[in-house]
Amino acid sequence: MARLLGDRGDTVVISGLGSATYDLAAAGDTDRNFYLWGAMGGAAVMGLGLALARPDVPVLVLTGDGEMLMGMGSFSTIALQAPRNLTIAVLDNGLYGETGGQPSHTGAAHGAARTDLLAVARGCGIGDARHVTDEAALDALAARLRDGGDGPCVALIPVDPAEAERVLPLRDAVLMRGRTRVALGLEAGV
Repeated sequence: MARLLGDRGDTVVISGLGSATYDLAAAGDTDRNFYLWGAMGGAAVMGLGLALARPDVPVLVLTGDGEMLMGMGSFSTIALQAPRNLTIAVLDNGLYGETGGQPSHTGAAHGAARTDLLAVARGCGIGDARHVTDEAALDALAARLRDGGDGPCVALIPVDPAEAERVLPLRDAVLMRGRTRVALGLEAGV
């Protein structure tokens, strides 16, 4: 996470439920982090909304395989809208970590019937769907995040399913909304 966000510049990061949020917080809390607590399946579409509203701002959605499985339909809308400034990084541990560690549909426990989220993204029309399995691919993803691309990007990043120490970030949604709005040059709002 630290390597991906090392040169994030003005990027706004929306993190999904669970370890994506803990990992983002562990990499350092900023006003441009928006931790989406308890809205499983909603991070990608929230990122789409922000990317469309602010095409001048790089947007990274940081989510897990379980959440992305619940929001797979968002790939179709993202492909149709095609924001150049949207990157979705799916941290795939093959588990539903927040509900007890059950194998997810991307996990090896499902054998040949497992769901390939990159194939789903491509099938929905997202041309830049990549598998990040080494440091060079991670550096390329960080560069794409910083420099933009020709359309949205979905990156699948396999991660260790072991439970890591949790860094719990801010949970006050009103405060997060206000600080992120201010970071984007808007009024905090009510």
